[in-house]
This record gives sequence, C-alpha cells and structure tokens, in this order.
Amino acid sequence: MPPSISLADTPPPAAPRAPDSGATRTPGRPSRQRFTVLPGFGLSLGFTLFYLTLIVLIPLSATFLKTFTMTWDGFWTTVAAPRVVASLQLSFGASLVAAIVNTVFGLVVAWVLVRYRFPGKRLIDALVDLPFALPTAVAGIALTALFAGNGWIGRYLEPLGIKVAFTPLGVVVALTFIGLPFVVRTVQPVLEDVEQELEEAAASLGANRLQTFHRVILPAILPALLTGFALSFARATGEYGSVVFISGNMPMVSEIAPLMIYSKLEQYDYAGATAVAVVMLVISFGLLLLINLLQAWTRRHQSGVRAALAPEAPATGKEF
Repeated sequence: MPPSISLADTPPPAAPRAPDSGATRTPGRPSRQRFTVLPGFGLSLGFTLFYLTLIVLIPLSATFLKTFTMTWDGFWTTVAAPRVVASLQLSFGASLVAAIVNTVFGLVVAWVLVRYRFPGKRLIDALVDLPFALPTAVAGIALTALFAGNGWIGRYLEPLGIKVAFTPLGVVVALTFIGLPFVVRTVQPVLEDVEQELEEAAASLGANRLQTFHRVILPAILPALLTGFALSFARATGEYGSVVFISGNMPMVSEIAPLMIYSKLEQYDYAGATAVAVVMLVISFGLLLLINLLQAWTRRHQSGVRAALAPEAPATGKEF
C-alpha cells in the first residue's frame, strides 16, 4: 500500500518574486540606486539647468563671444582708454565704499530693529525696504533734489565746502541708498536667533560690552555680515538708474562704467561695449569669489573654535 500524504507535509507555495527594479546588486556591496523623499528629482534638475542656461549662461556667453571678435590690440585699446579706466575705478571704488558704509550702519539698523522696542518701529522696518520698491530713476531724481546746490540738504552743505551732487561723493550716496536693505535683511534674522543668554553669561564672567560684542555676537553674525556686504557690493556695481542723475555724467570725473557701456551702444560700438562689460564681469566674479572664500574660511574657523571649546561628554558606556 502506498504511503498516505498529509497536507501538513506539503511545502507552502513559493512567494511571488518581486519584479526587478533595474538596480544590479552585488553581494557585499550597497545598491547604487538612491531614493529621495520627493519624487521628480531628475525632472526638477533638468528644468533648473535649462532655466539657468537660458537666463544666465547664454547671455554671458554671448557677451564673451562678441568680445572675442575683437583682436587683442583692439580689446586692450578699448579697455585701457583713460576714460574707460576712470569709469571702472569710480564704479568699483564707489561700490566698495558704499558697501563698507552699508555694512557698518546696516548692522546698527538691524541691531536697533531686533533688540529695542519703540514707537514707530514697524514704520522704520518698512522704510528699510523702500529702496527695493522705489524705481531707481525716482531715487536718483529724489537724491539730486535733496543734495543739489539749492536742495534741502545741499544748500547747507555747500557753504561748508561739501558738494555732493554731480561729484563722486554723490555716486557713493546713491549706491549707499540702494544697497542698505541687503545688509539689514541679511543680518536681521541672524541677530534674532542669537541667544541673549550668551551675552548675559559673558557679562557675568566679567566681560565688558566691547568684549561681549567681539567674542560672542560678532562671530555669530560674521558670515551673514559678509553675505550682506557681498550683496550690497554686487548691487552697487551694476547700478545705473539712481546714479545717472546725481552723478552729472562728467567724463573722467563722475562717469560710471554702466554709463560708458550705454554710450558705446549708442555709438553702435557693440564690441567695445561688450569688452567693457567683460572687464566688469571678470572683476566682479573675482571679488565675489574672494568674498565667498572668506566666508568659507570664517565658517571653518568658527566650527574649529566651537569644537575646541565644547566640553567632552562623560563616559557613560553609551554611544550617542
């Protein structure tokens, strides 16, 4: 008699095999396929690259390609002309001075808005954003009306020998006006996150106000301060509308580089205009790269100092 077969002795059916996802796995090696929380990374990255290429890279490439149509002698003759050199010196020099002034006084404005309560605080906070909303031509006309010889402020400055309108000083004033919000809005949220208990602890340890600011507050806001400086400088370098009215546009005196580019375009000297633009681009990129390297060094230095000052955790036999 053949032996009886019990259902308990029948092996269970094999589970259906999951379809291959395309990722090749090697024993002992992690899979190369990476999963993200949000889907559509490839599509988003492709759209981002396409948009940046269309808006940024193609115009910049066209500027360089137009400049390459010139010979080296023609390029050097154009950019080394005394009038072009004077306009470049004024643009970058005035932008640097305006950015430094905005860094100092922008920090003061941000400090007042964050640390103090007073009547009209919201109004002053809103006025900080006025250069963002105000058209640059309107700003230039308003500043010229204020600082001209018969203006509300200029009539009191000229008897003292201080002439603002139609001078390089007027260019600095206009660039300071349009660059202030960049510093204030960059430093303000960082100041709000700085814990006041750290300042109180420094004061309890005998530090005066200058030491507290230098050792506690400044290291925390320095990266944001450098970022605000870079944004203010970059904005001032290419400013045209607010400067063209108050500067007077006198060659070798108060003529800025963007106005020089516009003048060459009016003369149908497109290659010469792009040559001056390329010089401005190269100088601006170099300065911004230097600022970014300084920011990176500051962050690394602060991380090293915090790691050195952090107390060692007691040995408890547990790893965190």
